[in-house]
Order: sequence, then structure tokens, then C-alpha cells
Amino acid sequence: MSLRLSTNLRNLMLGKQGQVIGAIGGTGITLVDGAGSDDTITDSGSGFVAAGFVAGSILFVTGCTTALNDTALTGVVVTSVAAGTLTIPTGSVNTGEAFPAGGVIAHAQGGSLRDIFKDSVLRIYSGAQPTNPDAATSGTLLLEISVDAGAFVHAAAANGLEFGAAANGAISKNSELWQDTGIASGTAGWFRLCGNPVDNGAESTTLPRVDGTVGTSGADLNMTNTSITVGATYTIDTFTLTLPLQYGA
Repeated sequence: MSLRLSTNLRNLMLGKQGQVIGAIGGTGITLVDGAGSDDTITDSGSGFVAAGFVAGSILFVTGCTTALNDTALTGVVVTSVAAGTLTIPTGSVNTGEAFPAGGVIAHAQGGSLRDIFKDSVLRIYSGAQPTNPDAATSGTLLLEISVDAGAFVHAAAANGLEFGAAANGAISKNSELWQDTGIASGTAGWFRLCGNPVDNGAESTTLPRVDGTVGTSGADLNMTNTSITVGATYTIDTFTLTLPLQYGA
């Protein structure tokens, strides 16, 4: 197996700090105590999706009338998102209340591998993988795996791939359906996992990427059938990134 990390990805994993990537605020937002069920945050303007909130977003909250809500909700991880509702774990809301005009709820991104590849895309090519992920792509693009085979656009959240929580030194695809229909016909030989920043496949040392082999067994990504046909549907059932227990001999 030949899993390889780009220069940018290694730099991010070694030094990236958390950052706020979107926010919404003011009146119309309500904190709802689920009383034993999931808590929620609602927006009468249905602006959460447009503001980029996704499952796994880390909340940062300030300006609540009840100050304890600021501290209680900051750091909470969103479990699901609809345009007008954020669902969060029960017990997250200290006191149910409507937001004041100056209240702000933002979502932040951390420096983990899971966060770096939030809303990513998995591209599968024919031929052998390049020497390293900084290099331009080679071979023919056969599949562009997204959620439910939906259209993927860099710098947007729609249909981007998400990973589940880390466990046993690894992160794996979440419960979403990772899928695409064949773009071209050929034999799958390697993949490139690309982050959400715009990535046209050209040579770059400033983009997060992971390259790996594709096969039916013993590869970084195993598929039941590596013979790709135009228009046929292909699903990725398992995909895991694992950090080694130790480096070197």
C-alpha cells in the first residue's frame, strides 16, 4: 500500500489552529432545552445551511442574555443541521431563551484531520498514482465520489464528504452514502482525497490531499470491482485514514 500525504496536509496537521469559518446572529434565533431529548437552536430566518453549518461543526456562542449559555454552548459539536434548526446533544443548553440583537452563534473548525477534510471529495483515477500528492494528477478521472453522487463544488459544503469521530487512532467515513456514476471507462488504479479548498488537480504544495492505491484487495481503497463503466453507479462502503502507532523502524 502507498498512502501518501501532501506537504500542505502535513503542515496543517503539525501546526493548524482552530478558526471561525461562519456565523449567524441577532433576533430570530432561539435556544431550546430538549428536557431530556436533544437540544436545538432554531432560526426563524432558516439561515444555518447558508451560513455553512454542518454536522460536526464546533459552536462558538457569545452575547446570550443568560451568560452561562455562552460558556455551555461554546465547544459543543452539532449533530445534525437543517436550514432552520441545529440539533445538539441533550444538556447543552443551560437555559432556553431567545437571542438578543447582539447575540452571535458561530461555527469553528479545528486542526484535526477530520476537520481538514470536512466537505471533501474523493477522486478516483486510472493508472498509477503520482510520486507524491503535491504532483499534478495523472491518468483519467473515472469517479468523483460525493454524498449521494450529488454535484460537488469546492469552497461550498453541499455534497461534500464527512468523516465520523476518531476511534482507535483512525477516522472513517460517516454514515452518508459515498457514491458516483462513472465519468469515464477504465480501470481504477489510485485515488486522491481533496479538501474543500479549490483544487483543480494541478501541481501544488498548498492544498490538503491524500493519495492512495485502489484495488480489489490489499490496497489503500478496496473496491468490489475496479472496472469502471460510464454511467454505472459505484459506492464506497468503507474508507478509513489511520495514523501509525509509531514512526520509523
